[in-house]
Amino acid sequence: MVFKRLLGSLGVGGPTVDTVLDPGAALPGGGLSGQVHLKGGDSDFDIEHITLELVARVEAEHDEGESEGVLAFDRFTVGGGFRLAAGEVQSVPFTVMLPWETPITELYGQGLGIVLGVRTELSVAGAKDKGDLDQLTVGPLPAQEAILEALGQLGFGFRSADLEYGRIGGTGQQLPFYQEIELTPAPQYAHQVNEIELTFLANPGGMEVVLEADKRGGFFSEGHDAVTRFSVAHGDGHQDWNAIVDSWMRQLVEHRASYGSHAAYGHGGAHAGSHGGHHGHGHDEHHHDGHRSGPGMGTVVAAGAAGLAVGVVGGMVAAEVVDEVGDFFEGDEEEEG
Repeated sequence: MVFKRLLGSLGVGGPTVDTVLDPGAALPGGGLSGQVHLKGGDSDFDIEHITLELVARVEAEHDEGESEGVLAFDRFTVGGGFRLAAGEVQSVPFTVMLPWETPITELYGQGLGIVLGVRTELSVAGAKDKGDLDQLTVGPLPAQEAILEALGQLGFGFRSADLEYGRIGGTGQQLPFYQEIELTPAPQYAHQVNEIELTFLANPGGMEVVLEADKRGGFFSEGHDAVTRFSVAHGDGHQDWNAIVDSWMRQLVEHRASYGSHAAYGHGGAHAGSHGGHHGHGHDEHHHDGHRSGPGMGTVVAAGAAGLAVGVVGGMVAAEVVDEVGDFFEGDEEEEG
């Protein structure tokens, strides 16, 4: 068994830790299970606590441009309060519940370029060290999968996905960031919008689906994007999703058109203005705290009849996406046999 060396405050000769997650993708709001394997150091140590931290690579926009950072979004204490003898091997099993808004990292086994991790923190003799980082894979809930599949069958294509720091006004969003799935429009909408952004905000009772149509004038135009929101129950598994999602898209495009080109460019009275704040505006619109400035990782071909997941994501995992995900987990730790 390979153990990750704990560097820094615990020093050489301290305990080592290796967290192993159970195989397979977890689900938002579902359980994440695994084991924390500990190996004693050169002497006995009191393990005060073992904490798992969920982390995500998140993008943030600010006055100087765009930056990326690693953000912790949940913590769980899974063990502690015992003595680990010199050279002793112990395993601590755990099951924790993921937040409902945990982003989707894969669809039908294909990565979306979203980077999530589980970092293990060991507290020994008053010192803490975050000594092990493991990649977290999260698949879609049934309703999320059904909606994405319907989008593909309707002719929408997957462009990219990312995590944006900030909150979407007027929603029940809980985490300090949200996932944006960027789509190319189906042919029947291509003359009206360049791009559609989709955000799922799941909760115990169901899910908010936030759809946003880009400004035709480009990402640098000030003003509002058109936004519509819909609610879905977790048990809505046997509906005509193609018809439902198509009606959503028609409402989105009509909603956007109702503002008129002038409102979209900042001349629409109460609807005009630059980015910032959510006050005094209608229920169906919002500002992002930041906005991406174009396609992200791996522009891809449009979806075919096989659906968004199989037709698009299958050919979408560009080399740079794989490299970026790998780089996040490499160099963070050293290993010893």
